[in-house]
Amino acid sequence: MNEEVQFIVDSAKENMDNAIHHLESEFLNIRAGKATPSMLSGVKVEYYGALTPLTQVANINTLDAHTITVQPWEKQLIPEIEKGILTANLGFNPMNNGESVIINVPILTEERRKELAKHAKAEAENAKVSVRNDRKEANHELKKLEISEDLLSNAEIDVQELTDSYIKKVDALYVIKEKEIMTV
Repeated sequence: MNEEVQFIVDSAKENMDNAIHHLESEFLNIRAGKATPSMLSGVKVEYYGALTPLTQVANINTLDAHTITVQPWEKQLIPEIEKGILTANLGFNPMNNGESVIINVPILTEERRKELAKHAKAEAENAKVSVRNDRKEANHELKKLEISEDLLSNAEIDVQELTDSYIKKVDALYVIKEKEIMTV
């Protein structure tokens, strides 16, 4: 295979990998009723005048399947951490005991589980669109090259096979996430 063609195919593969990584990170933000420290990954706290990720000013742990504790490195940050969690609009009601912030993660209702499954499906569809756009872009780049029709046709087949395999990965990730969400 021509070096230019190989570069375009490899570039498409890399872009498709990025779509999968993005989907996985989006799925981490969709909670499935089980408390995990990653639920607070988007929380920012006012720290010496700058918005700082919560993970950089406190330890985040889970006590059990429904409780998250946030242990700040400086106790005066407790009100800021509570404010940051409320501002992030995650649906949590933080409480503090003077030492740390405790978050009780409520058990999901059936209706909420269905909403979360729909959200996960939408994220999976976005990932598929991204993969298909990567295919379209790769095919467009291949057509710009001055190569034989046979080589072009073979390269387009390779890109399509790559696309199909990534679409299957997206579907598999969604099935796992949906099962996780719907399991009580």
